Amino acid sequence: MRRVRRLLHQPEGPRPSVAPVFSTAILLVAVAALLGAWQPAPPPQPQATPKELTEKAKQKREEKLRREAETPYQKWLTEDVAYIITDAERAAYQRLQTNEEREKFIEQFWLRRDPTPSTIENEFKEEHYRRIGYANDQFASDISGSGVAGWNTDRGHIYITYGPPDEKETHPREGFEEWLYHYIDGLGKNVIVRFVKSPVDGYYRMTIDPKAPVLR
Repeated sequence: MRRVRRLLHQPEGPRPSVAPVFSTAILLVAVAALLGAWQPAPPPQPQATPKELTEKAKQKREEKLRREAETPYQKWLTEDVAYIITDAERAAYQRLQTNEEREKFIEQFWLRRDPTPSTIENEFKEEHYRRIGYANDQFASDISGSGVAGWNTDRGHIYITYGPPDEKETHPREGFEEWLYHYIDGLGKNVIVRFVKSPVDGYYRMTIDPKAPVLR
């Protein structure tokens, strides 16, 4: 057509422009991007009431105390001194709020039982932990699969509380033991403690009946 117009001496018309089409495409892409990025605003969260805030603070405080209690301090109460701590001492210990208070309580606990408080050594404390170690070594049993520690058995309980017996008879074939204490404060003289072996789990359980049948 240009050649024909040139031959006819006709002026060439304006060329069609692509700018409007290109601008429209860019605008559509931008709008689509904005729509994709736009997210509806989340609904407003209800504000906690003062009572709820107080309850949450209380729960956090109780959780903190619980975590502090689940430490060696809790083990000290439920394991180390389980057989020698008095009810009044136990109640007082459970009211403590901080580890610093527990440390002070434990220090005073042993000091009250120290036969020679003027010396560095606390003979009562040392003997007590020696008994726990002996009980764990000698009286633990895994026959039942439960793995109960020696300190938590009946023989461990008596040994830790009253110490080694003055006389001891062991009858493994008959399945029983008898411990004789010449004197126990509060119980009297010549106290005999009998332990009978259970055929189910292999533990020696204390019996207060001296005529209890011996398991064979």
